Amino acid sequence: MPKQPVTEQDISKQKNHQQKPIVLTIAGSDSGGGAGIQADIKAISATGGYACSVITALTAQNTQGVTAVHPTPQHIIQAQLDAVFSDLAVTAVKVGMLGDSDTIRTVAAALRRYRPAHLVVDPVMVTANGDMLLADDAVNCLREELLPLADVITPNLPEAAALLDAPLPTRLDDVESLFVGLAKLDCGAVLLKGGFLQQEARSPDWLLSAGQVRCFDTPRVMTGNTHGTGCTLSAALACYLGQGFTMEEAVARAKHYIDQAILAGSRVRIGQGRGPVDHFFAL
Repeated sequence: MPKQPVTEQDISKQKNHQQKPIVLTIAGSDSGGGAGIQADIKAISATGGYACSVITALTAQNTQGVTAVHPTPQHIIQAQLDAVFSDLAVTAVKVGMLGDSDTIRTVAAALRRYRPAHLVVDPVMVTANGDMLLADDAVNCLREELLPLADVITPNLPEAAALLDAPLPTRLDDVESLFVGLAKLDCGAVLLKGGFLQQEARSPDWLLSAGQVRCFDTPRVMTGNTHGTGCTLSAALACYLGQGFTMEEAVARAKHYIDQAILAGSRVRIGQGRGPVDHFFAL
């Protein structure tokens, strides 16, 4: 007997009865397990959500870098999106690596159709090791198609500079030069990550929302094990938004979570390069 499609009433019943938020991550796979889909699933699980996924690309990747990328065909991305949204009562979505304009358009069209309650976009363009993960000609497409749908975007400093076509700040005093341009982007809010300011003893992130800037500042953990930190932070943020926290509360909780994960990960040796954080430090 053919399976009947899930109705809006069915989804409503799921939302009323589910114990934890269902959080969808749309991103690339990291074979090394430290970033991408793998990091997102760990972070969502560790912060109280149920993780599901749409894989946009397969990467051959480890702690030392990316050696190959195989984009997922568009019809498979679409099939994954339809499979998840037609059955699961998704509360929040985190979008990470998309790779090219076609994938951005496919994902954006699905998000416009299914309209999740919360959307976090991590505009993944380049890894911490310098490997490019977004085609140059896709940046405009990202701005036009995806950012307007986002409740919050989470660029690091190089990504923010690329979105604005602006110089990259290298000192803490220069970061404010990006605030005006970021505030004009067509999105709900911006969480600017300051982790690339390696010479600083602090690790500040800035939330630009409703014409205001709030700094979330913590001591920097001096470690090379920071692979996947951006993926982890944005996934945790999506999970906390899905639990009903306000934007500021969700950012504060996600910031605390990533800080503790980095601290715990600094004590562990995994791989020969930039190691991952410890997503399950609380266990």
